[in-house]
Amino acid sequence: MIDWALLLAALIAVESSGDPNAIGDNGLAYGILQLHSAYVQDAAQYARQDWTHEDAFDPEKSKQIVRAYMARYATKKRLGREPTYSDLARMHNGGPVGFRKSVTDGYWLKVKKELAKRGISTFN
Repeated sequence: MIDWALLLAALIAVESSGDPNAIGDNGLAYGILQLHSAYVQDAAQYARQDWTHEDAFDPEKSKQIVRAYMARYATKKRLGREPTYSDLARMHNGGPVGFRKSVTDGYWLKVKKELAKRGISTFN
């Protein structure tokens, strides 16, 4: 079972060290979770919300956006199994099929380290 508060805390630590005003990826990623415009649009469409890219600067909305994005893509039906912390972190970093991309392996190791700091030792 995923502990969303801990997962989000780990993602935030990796993405921005908790800075809600962070701008990264050459100006394309915003907020504590470093969300790109397409990610926000994708989540907004799924959740039927009117979120904009600038909403990524609001920590609470940013978390809602990530949860909506994962509700759309990190499903048992889509993955063929229950999603893991690794799946979620790698999708956050690499998009809907990020869990399959080797380019997200390094990102997952960073998130895994942050999860371990927060007491998560089983990552399935």
